[in-house]
Amino acid sequence: MQAAVFFEARDIVGESIVWSSAEKALYWVDIGGRRIHRLEIAGHRHDTWPTPDFPTSIGMRKDGGFVVGLCQDVCFWQPDGAFEVFAVPEPDLPGNRLNEGRVAPDGSFWVSTMQNNLNADGSPKDMDLRSGALYRIDPSGGIRRLTPNTYGITNTMGWTSDGYFLFADTLANEIYRFAYDAATNSLSDRRTIVKDFARGLPDGSCLDAEDHLWNCRVVGGCAVVQFDKDGKVLQLVELPVSWPTSCTFGGDDLTILFVTSARFTMTQDHLAAHPQEGSLLAVEGAGRGVPEPKFG
Repeated sequence: MQAAVFFEARDIVGESIVWSSAEKALYWVDIGGRRIHRLEIAGHRHDTWPTPDFPTSIGMRKDGGFVVGLCQDVCFWQPDGAFEVFAVPEPDLPGNRLNEGRVAPDGSFWVSTMQNNLNADGSPKDMDLRSGALYRIDPSGGIRRLTPNTYGITNTMGWTSDGYFLFADTLANEIYRFAYDAATNSLSDRRTIVKDFARGLPDGSCLDAEDHLWNCRVVGGCAVVQFDKDGKVLQLVELPVSWPTSCTFGGDDLTILFVTSARFTMTQDHLAAHPQEGSLLAVEGAGRGVPEPKFG
């Protein structure tokens, strides 16, 4: 299995990558760079759009356009258009910000929060609280909190075909499995399936067609790891970047694993020696993905 730089994005924090099969293009955000990317994989046509705040996640909508998480607000957005506020999950917690966000199989948008670790200029801000939680936003704008505000850096969202939800806390170096009741939109029976894995820390993930979790190992992990739903390691793919952040399957038959990465907190000397940091990667031979759900 081979991983290679596919596009030199030079992202500060590339995140939340999704594949649009209709456009044969990838969309993702650069949190620190305050921009949204679009890249056609044939020909590499590349477009970017600035955002009014740090963008933290992006998902597609059934009626066109996108749902985008900013620092506090979940917005509707069309390329070249304005960001229209749709929902605010934590209006009473100004010290938190949104982090991971993903469209669920039922067409809702799930977002998670964390203590804000960014200064206004994008530089790192110290964290001293574990105040993150998970929320479900339905197409009418209704917001439901699914967990207590007890997580550090919330990451990873995956819904298995047999009723489980997978979630991670980067600071704890843990990946969790919940029982998910789609009828009541509730989570229960949290179990830690990956704890203290030695390569980096867990960041974003995606599921393949066999319900295996592909998890990016950030903070020097230099790898994406395939786990089964019980946390057993199936494969580890070495990457030419040290902070992989998010991944999705794309291409005509959903058989290319695309991985974003970051250069957040890295020194100029390190970046001069490792200019590939912050690039978009492509991994061939990782298996096959599933189509991305759309909000609505």
